[in-house]
Parts: sequence; C-alpha cells; structure tokens
Amino acid sequence: MERLKQSRAKYYVDKLAVPAEPGLTNAQLMLTNHDLKPVEPERRQWGPWNFVGFWIADSFNINTWMISSSMISGDNGISWWQSWLCVWIGYSIAAGFICLTGRIGATYHISFPVVARSSFGIWGSLWPVFNRAAMACIWYGVQSWIGGECVTLMLRSIWSSYKDLPNTFPSQSTNTRDYVSFFLFWFFSLPAIWFPVHKIRHLFTVKAYFVPAAGLTFFIWAILKAHGIGPIVKQGGKATGSALGWAMVKGIMSSIANFATLIVNDPDFARFARKPKDAFLPQLLTIPMGFAVTSFIGIIVSSSSAVIYGGTPVWNPLDLLGRFLDGANSGERFGVFIISAAFALAQLGTNIAANSVSAGTDMTALLPRYLNIRRGGYICAIVGLVMCPWNLLSTSNNFTTYLSAYSVFLSSIAGVMICDYYVVRKGYLQIRDLYSARPASPYFFTFGFHWRGYTAYICGILINIVGFVGAIGREVPAGATYLYNLNFFCGFLVASATYYLLCRFSPIPATSDRWMEVGDEIRNPSVAYGADDDMDGSEGSPDRYTTAKEDEEKGMRDRKTGNF
Repeated sequence: MERLKQSRAKYYVDKLAVPAEPGLTNAQLMLTNHDLKPVEPERRQWGPWNFVGFWIADSFNINTWMISSSMISGDNGISWWQSWLCVWIGYSIAAGFICLTGRIGATYHISFPVVARSSFGIWGSLWPVFNRAAMACIWYGVQSWIGGECVTLMLRSIWSSYKDLPNTFPSQSTNTRDYVSFFLFWFFSLPAIWFPVHKIRHLFTVKAYFVPAAGLTFFIWAILKAHGIGPIVKQGGKATGSALGWAMVKGIMSSIANFATLIVNDPDFARFARKPKDAFLPQLLTIPMGFAVTSFIGIIVSSSSAVIYGGTPVWNPLDLLGRFLDGANSGERFGVFIISAAFALAQLGTNIAANSVSAGTDMTALLPRYLNIRRGGYICAIVGLVMCPWNLLSTSNNFTTYLSAYSVFLSSIAGVMICDYYVVRKGYLQIRDLYSARPASPYFFTFGFHWRGYTAYICGILINIVGFVGAIGREVPAGATYLYNLNFFCGFLVASATYYLLCRFSPIPATSDRWMEVGDEIRNPSVAYGADDDMDGSEGSPDRYTTAKEDEEKGMRDRKTGNF
C-alpha cells in the first residue's frame, strides 16, 4: 500500500514537471528548461518597431505622469522646466544602462537569471534572482491595486451609484467598492500572462497606439476646461543655490531609480530581438522621449487642474478624472470611461512588462524542473492578490518609499553584471557552460558561488546602506544623505570598480584579451553534456572549456566549411 502511494505521488510529481531536453543530468534539470535556454531563431521575433512600441507603451503610466510632482511641490521645489530637464537627463542615462544590459540578452539570447550566472556563479546567481522575483511579486500587487482604481472610474462612468456601493468589509484599510474593482482588474489581467513573451509584443503595440491617444485627449480636455495651461508653467522654482543643484540631482536620480528593476531584467525581453541592433537604437531613443512626453502631459494637466478647481494642483490623474465625473453629462462620462480604460491598459502593460514576466523568468531559474514563465507569472499574480496590497498602502510606515528606495540596491547587481561582461570578459561568454553544474565549468567558481561578484555586490550596498536607512525615516549623518542622493551611481560604480579590481588581482577563466562576442554562432541551443552543436567553443567536450582564441579559430573553420 505504501509503495502504491509513493508511485502515485511520483506520477503526479512527474506530471507537474515541465518538458525538458533529453539527456540532461539531475543537476542540469535544476539549471535549465525551455524558457531558460537561449532563444532559438524561430522565437527571435522582436524587431525595432516592437521595441519602440514596447517602450512607448511602458512610458505611459501613472507613476511617470506624477514623477515631476515631488520635484515641483514642497519648500525646495524646482520649476516645471527644471523638473522636465531632470526627466530628460535621468531617463537618457537609464536608457544607456538599459542598452548595456539589453545587449547581453540580444547578443546571446539569454535571460537575466542566466546572465547573472557568469557574474555570481551557477548557484550564487539564485540570490539576486530571488531578490528580483520577490520585488516583482510585491509590485504586481501594488500596481494591480492602482489598476483597480482605474476600474472604479470606469464603473462610476457607467453607474454613478457605484461610488456609494455599500461597504461590507470590517477592515478600515479598504472597502467593498475598492476591493471589487481591484479583483476585477486582477482577474481580467490573468489571460495576458498566458501568452509567450515573444508574442505579447502585440499587447504593447496596441497599448502604444491607444494609451497615448487617450492621454493626449486628456491633455486637450484639461486645457479647454481651464481655458489655459494654469499657473505651474508660470511659477518659478523655490530652490536656489546648492539647494537647487541637489534638488535637480535628486530629480535625476529618482528617474533612474524608477528604472532600476528594468535595467537589471532587460535581457528578459532583449533576448527575443532578431539582431542586437534591433534593440539598441529603439531603446536608446524611445525611452527618454516617451517618458519625457508623458511627464510633460502630466505637468500641464496638473497645472490646469489648479485653475479648474482652485487651490493646489491635482497630480494624480485618477483623482482628477474622479472630479471630472462630478456633475458630468453623458459625453463627459464617456470620455472619462475611455481615458480610465486607457490608464487600466497602461497599468496592465506595465504589470506584465516589469513584474509578471520578470517574476516568471526569475522563478523559472529558481525551480526550472517545475516552473516556466507562464507558471511563474501566475504565481506572481496569486502572491499579488493574497498579500493584500491595500494594507501595505494604507499604513504610515513609508512602505512605498521603502519599495522605491530598495530598488536602488539593484544598482549593485547591474554594476557587477555590466563590468563582468564589458570590462572583464570583453563580451565573451561560453553559453553551454552557463548551464553546467560540473566543477570544471568556468562559471562554477567556488561551490557554485562567485566570491568576487558577491564581495563587489556587498560593497555596492554598503555605500548606500546608511542613506537608505535615512530614506525610510531614520536620522543619519548629512554626508550619508548626500551620498544617497547619488544612490544609483554610488552603488553601480563601487560594485563595478570592486569587481574589476578583484578580477584583476584574482583572474577568472573564460575571458578574452580583446572584444569578442560570439552570440551569432548560436543556432541549435542544446545544453546537454556532450551535445554536438554550435553554442560555443566547447566542441562537445563536457569537461573542458575553451579560450576565446580557440573559439575564434573554430568559428573561422566553421565559416569556411559552412558548418553552422
């Protein structure tokens, strides 16, 4: 009887396993599955315009709309044009970082968890991957709650009585109306998680047309209602001297910090590019332009709200749309419905791009035998539901400040990754070895952990840790605050410099003495030990890794014989 139970349990466990390449060892089954392997040519379907649409779609969201509010308001606020300049500079810098990490994925067609193995070790990469997955799950819940606010406006546009829906919740953190709206947004987001990453580009294409058009409509509508653009564009900044300089620095840093998670996980999307150049210019140009335009619309609409309703500007577009509904006629209600639907679609696209796909990819690396991107995405959605995001947002413990501040610690991960690829390895990766758990693998390091990468990662955190404590409400020395004002750069530079010096004095294997990217050699991405393919220079030998020079010689032989 006991044996029968065990056989049944094994049967169901095996049924839960995702399909795997034949010939993999048990250790390799903990390192790879279809979603972790290099993307084969058939799935490399993202062209330049797909990346343009992706970033236009991602730029139009509520956070970007409001990003200038903290820069303009307050005793040390800056003028609208100074805040807009900060957005341009910050997102231009962020675009540069995006292109640096994205090129790794676009060249070798591998995701962030696999890229991290070359920097942190085969098993050591799991910690930064877990970090990113946990944050993505939390943000999924928070962004879904904001999406629920969009649904509330849509339903109020149809049924005005929905605003006064009877409350049956005993908790003061939320009410029946807001929870129903949140659940509806969460539930109708689930089908979007089902589609493979290389196909959801169509969602971003639709969003890239519909959402900016609705935003432009909102922009014109607010100006017409105010009979002008309001007082914000006429008022000067309050900050002067050094206070002005630091205010602009913090504005630039907030724009970069808003992008920290995407900087790290851009290979998750860039790996589907047909060629590396398809991901380069579209990202470098579209990111600052898209986010700057959205920020400008938010500034003007908020400025107009001060004329329409008097008093201080309404920075949250959903709050302003809610005011538009008060006493609105049928045409105005329809307009609010369409604009709210556009914001809901914007939240959906942002949640998919920044959270569910990222969490799904990361969870795939944590348990590849039983999880793929689709399953990981649904786990992320479930965590976002059961974590009760309304409790987190209703408390007075600066939770949202903590989430935003925590993202800058990803700069240490980015520093190690970028220095490893561009400076230490000079673009050279041995792809099959990134899926090898054998001690002879050049990425196995010490028991699967790369001590140089972890030392640099910790150093990048330490430079910001005191300022981080200050950001969440504790009193810290002024010097730590000034350093933290440059948080992303401090973490990135310290981590990358430490990593370079450690690798200089304690060299690592599988590097090149000159620039050498061999990603274009990948055709048949088989990672089983002894597989005969052209993934890298391993030439089928499971216990041996080759040098860059040997790989180049093999590539020359293959080009002469046509063996690709």
